[in-house]
Amino acid sequence: GAELANIINEAALRAVRLGRETVTQTDLEESVEQVIAGYQRKGAVISEKDKKIIAYHEIGHALVAARLKDAAPVHKITIIPRTSGALGYTMQVEEEERVLMSKEDAINQLTTLTAGRSAEEVVFQSITSGASNDIEKATAIARAMVTRFGMSEQFDMVALEQVTNPYLGADGSMVCSSETAARVDSEVGGIIRKAHTRALEILRENRDLMDKLAKYLLERESITGEEFLQILREYDQAKA
Repeated sequence: GAELANIINEAALRAVRLGRETVTQTDLEESVEQVIAGYQRKGAVISEKDKKIIAYHEIGHALVAARLKDAAPVHKITIIPRTSGALGYTMQVEEEERVLMSKEDAINQLTTLTAGRSAEEVVFQSITSGASNDIEKATAIARAMVTRFGMSEQFDMVALEQVTNPYLGADGSMVCSSETAARVDSEVGGIIRKAHTRALEILRENRDLMDKLAKYLLERESITGEEFLQILREYDQAKA
């Protein structure tokens, strides 16, 4: 409720700054992004080389998400820096509310998270620090799959981590031996490597499309999910 009130308030402030008396859908969409990622830093100076890397990174996320079955649809892609420190981001929005996450959902999330770094590897044969947040999220999901969700073939339905306080960040502590903890680390790494490999395969199979989308994003800096899907559909129809 508090977050919703914050979104409405930000939208109202934006409308006033632009000299309007009513709030539009555009105001609401921008306010959602402000709450999630902070305000736009349009004055930030980013070299053309870095901007190109960021564009491919974000398109990597979006393209892999679009090619995966049952992944959340892409809502927006942008390479406009934000005050949160994000140099760009890809927003995915579920079509319906979900309260459970299947193993397939978790693997889809991991594959999408590793796709930004994968795009850098495919296009530039190099890697940057831009995937740091993706790496943190992917590691957290893969570790939860192994230690809390019973989604590991090696450990089956064994609880290896205990959440100490779900109301204060849901931090967990391992409840296993140091030898088992080492095996957990190995299992987590294997899950992420598998997702990374899948993302690389998808992007290499769609290299021409990735180039086309990245060029479009560089020209416009932000594109909607509808624009993204339109290019995707036209490309697939042309190849059919």
